Amino acid sequence: MKITFLGTGTSQGVPVIGCDCPVCNSLDFRDKRFRASVYIQIGKLSVVIDTGPDFRSQILRAGITELDAVIYTHEHKDHTAGLDDIRPFNFKQQKDMPIFGRLQVLEQIKREFAYIFSGKRYPGVPQVETVEIDENPFTIEGVTITPIPVLHYKLPVLGFRIGDFTYITDANYIPEDSFKLIEGTEILVINALQKESHISHFTLGEAVEVARKIGAKQTYFTHISHKLGLHDSVDQELPEGLALAYDGLQLTLD
Repeated sequence: MKITFLGTGTSQGVPVIGCDCPVCNSLDFRDKRFRASVYIQIGKLSVVIDTGPDFRSQILRAGITELDAVIYTHEHKDHTAGLDDIRPFNFKQQKDMPIFGRLQVLEQIKREFAYIFSGKRYPGVPQVETVEIDENPFTIEGVTITPIPVLHYKLPVLGFRIGDFTYITDANYIPEDSFKLIEGTEILVINALQKESHISHFTLGEAVEVARKIGAKQTYFTHISHKLGLHDSVDQELPEGLALAYDGLQLTLD
């Protein structure tokens, strides 16, 4: 399995024109973050988890030429707004793009991208196949994916486990039953927005506690805002086995 971080930021974690904060002025490429998304390759299967507003730039930067499916964690725009940019894959691969999500996620996408689902579709609009999922494991081309239910304040969100890799973003609470689904994970990715308390996201300290409870061999933090601070400084504060992810980071898991 090969994992590529397409984005590790939030809407408050991407470069802002005119901002004079240390992160925006940093020359460290790891401080330049697109919205959170990850690209996973398992054998011949390639999937993306979430297509935020930066999706087109992300796939161009990463040189992605194949995509078999999109999986959505939840319906917020910073995780869905780039759906229109699957069109090149439609053209190249000559097939509809399966998009997987909970019913409420798919319904929100159908409202926001009504032109895709219209009975009188404009030529060239994205071609998609909606696939409803719930909290039960599902498969894509023979690969089993296990949803991990979490809460983003009061909003249900799904993390996903594929083999020994678990990806969770936009969460501030993980039920005990979900912890059981994560047991044995070798690589964990979880959100760590900032150091100060937040109503709907884990802080860095809370994310560290969750990571220690899960006990993965390696944990990476994502969905990072400017308030967390400079990558190099924060990364040096973290215990062994815990690290900040960054855009373009690639991992390989047997």
